Amino acid sequence: MSKMLQSSGAVAVATMMSRILGFLRESAYSGLIGTTPEASAFYLAFTIPNLLRRLLGEGALTAVFVPIFTQKERTDGLEATWRGAAAVVAAVVLVATVLVVAGILVCTVLVEGTPLEWRRELMLRLLRVMLPYSVFVCTAAVFISMLNARGQFFLPALGAATMNIVMIGSVYLIAPLFGPNLDQQVYGLGVGVVISGLVQVGFQVPSLLRQGFRFRWVNPWKDPTVRETAKRLMPATIGVAAYQLNVVATQFIADSQAGHVVSSFNYAIRLMELPQGVIGVSLATFLLTELSRFAADKKYVEFREALRRGMLYLVFVNGLATVLLVVLAEPMIRLLFQHGKFNATSTIQASTALMGLAPGLIAASLNSIVARAFFALDDTKTPMRIGVFCLALNLVLVLFLVVPFLQLGLALANSISALTNTALLFYAFRRKMPKFNLVELGRPMAKMLGLAVLAGALAWSGAMAWEAWVGHEGKLRQAGAVFGPLLLASVAYLAGGVGLQMPEALELRDMLLRRRRRREE
Repeated sequence: MSKMLQSSGAVAVATMMSRILGFLRESAYSGLIGTTPEASAFYLAFTIPNLLRRLLGEGALTAVFVPIFTQKERTDGLEATWRGAAAVVAAVVLVATVLVVAGILVCTVLVEGTPLEWRRELMLRLLRVMLPYSVFVCTAAVFISMLNARGQFFLPALGAATMNIVMIGSVYLIAPLFGPNLDQQVYGLGVGVVISGLVQVGFQVPSLLRQGFRFRWVNPWKDPTVRETAKRLMPATIGVAAYQLNVVATQFIADSQAGHVVSSFNYAIRLMELPQGVIGVSLATFLLTELSRFAADKKYVEFREALRRGMLYLVFVNGLATVLLVVLAEPMIRLLFQHGKFNATSTIQASTALMGLAPGLIAASLNSIVARAFFALDDTKTPMRIGVFCLALNLVLVLFLVVPFLQLGLALANSISALTNTALLFYAFRRKMPKFNLVELGRPMAKMLGLAVLAGALAWSGAMAWEAWVGHEGKLRQAGAVFGPLLLASVAYLAGGVGLQMPEALELRDMLLRRRRRREE
């Protein structure tokens, strides 16, 4: 567990920095565009290049390429592995470029040749601006995959922070150059998105060069590494990106109901991404490399133990995060986003979405880990089939829930599909690896969730007391309304875990004490 905490913790620190900057980015966005129709047009347009990033980039490609890279280095040596990696880079750049050019042409035909409602036309024009981001961010994802396979986690994960810095700058430096009106300034945000992708690519290059990678042209169509990656990537694309595919498809449906639904939902997603990214993605990134090595060496006892510990650590941390996101949804949204065009009504809309999304946090994080366990075992088809089913389920749920509940219905549909995805992945993995004992997971997870509910009740009591005695006028009081109950619940939760002798709580306590002693020395 110590190695897991140390390695995933490095990713978590970098991810935390990126997520904090992400909040600052969304705070800057909220002040400029709020939950206006222009905001929904921007966020809806951004889902398309973001989907390409998930399909060809960090989600599916990383999950597929890391095991291939690890195995190839052991069998063919590092030089042959770098050559194969260069071929994969060439393939990803070519495929992403073709898709981007095709997308730009389609957008142009629709904008110039079809009568559209102004919000739809704005969305397509913004999409046309932002599509090149896909090429850059997919290239960066290949670079990150190579560095992860070489045991490098912190600096690659930090690359997302550079992206957020550029996007924050676009609000204040680029958007005003496009004109005085909001429907003009929003194009500046699109340009900032593209520049941020280019910066993220450049950030990874020095680390790659230090590892020994050299840029060269390798014909991707004749390279065995590319063929193996492509063979596994198609099913893995749907398996890993099922959640993102759900988001894209359902947001288009939700956008037809009201102009604020998509933007409200996206602000809530930003808060969900903090624990999901810091804990879920960090653990999944580390575990993919570890599980691939155990699978390559046929060390299945160690494989099962690493997976079990990773799951329990995730549930321990994200169990508390789930209840805090529900209980403190409105104070969190108010503190982070309410200013400028993001008003009190916007806060209620986004916090409602967050309360619907939060119950699916643990499930969405577990899905990343279990899917990567399948990939480490060279099985990409099972997550794909489950992902397709859950995608269809989510679409049906949205059709029934969005009309009466708007952004809350969209959020609940995502949570229900994520929970279903988890249940099906667990069932399939148990059939694939019968010695993986789910009972050993169920009992400690039940204790963790029970303790989280008690901590959530404590946070709710603290939030109600703060609102009654102090209120929320001004940023200082708003910060107290969030961090006071949050710290109270977190301390009680960790103390309860230590009192119950939960290994995850004891490990976290020992890690915090070690860091404190090092600072004192």
